[in-house]
Parts: sequence; C-alpha cells; structure tokens
Amino acid sequence: MNPLPLPPRSPSPAAFPQAFFGRPAELVGPELIGCRLVKRQADGSLLWGVVVETEAYSQEEPACHGYRIRTKRNATLFGPPGHWYVYLTYGIHHCVNVVTGRDDWANGVLLRAIALPQEPPRVAAGPGLLARRFGIDLSHNAQPVAEGTGLWLSEASEPPGVLIESARVGIKQGLDLPWRWLLAEHPSLSKPVVPLQPRSD
Repeated sequence: MNPLPLPPRSPSPAAFPQAFFGRPAELVGPELIGCRLVKRQADGSLLWGVVVETEAYSQEEPACHGYRIRTKRNATLFGPPGHWYVYLTYGIHHCVNVVTGRDDWANGVLLRAIALPQEPPRVAAGPGLLARRFGIDLSHNAQPVAEGTGLWLSEASEPPGVLIESARVGIKQGLDLPWRWLLAEHPSLSKPVVPLQPRSD
C-alpha cells in the first residue's frame, strides 16, 4: 500500500468524532487499521502516516495496565474515551494508545506501527519508533484525540488491504486473545504474526 501525500493546501483530514472511541477496544482496534495518524507541526504542516498495526487491551485481562489497580501512571486509561494514553516503557520508549470504551474502565488501543508516505518502511515500525517519529511523549498523555490539540486520527483514504488477526506482542499473559490486527505482509509491521495459544483454564 502506498498512501498518497496530502496536497499542500488541502484541508486537514477530519478527526474521528469522540463517539467513535466510546466502544470496546476490540471493536475500535481493527477499525483503525488503514486510518491516518495526523500531527500538526510547529510550522503548520501536517505529518501523517497510515496505521498498519494495532493491539487492544481491556481491564478484565491480565496484559492490561489497568488489570489490578488504578494508579497515577495509568489513570488516563480509565477514561474518558477519545484521549491519548502515553506511557514510558523501560524508561526509554514512549507507547501511544487511544483510550476507548467507557469511563472508569481501563480500555484502549495501542498503535504499534505506522507507514509514512515517501519514508523508509521501518521508520515507525514499532511503538517506540512510532512515538519518536511523530514526536509524541508524556506531554500528550490525557490530551483529546482532536484537531484542536494537534494530534488526531482520521478516516482511511483508501482500502487498507488484507486485515489479519494475531496474538499480541511482548506479553506473557492473554496470548489466547486475537487482539492484534495488522495488514498482511506489510513492510512496516513491528513483528510477524504471533500464533494464538490455547486458554489455560
């Protein structure tokens, strides 16, 4: 898939309405594949790329940050939906999530990989690389996913390709859930497909 760059004087691609995110992460996650992550730069230009990989997380399963307890660090994940949840992992890499679901319930979609037009395919192939390329850090945490804040998600401009499910990456629990979505054989994916594991109970 080769997304076309936006014309220099075109209107900004419209952000999803907040109601779009007011659904469970496992519904929102696959629908974000093929959509655009857009950031307004300091000079007014738009940096954007196509979402090619996402993962869902929800409070009832052990891989979620909000599984056991609500803390100052994970409070944003508990809602309201339609806000960014950005956290630092290993003290180095930022991970970018959009909060979904409902208030007082930890639920969100991790953006795992983005394909940027006319840039190397691996430049945002993973959560840390994605955040670095877009300049997303803890200052974006709890900010609305909206044009007014300069960082938003908008609808796809073209068919996304073949969507496949996978187990999530980099976790030890919840590997029985098919909560990772990716475009088949896309060069910007962070990791290959991970097979599901049978439930242990």
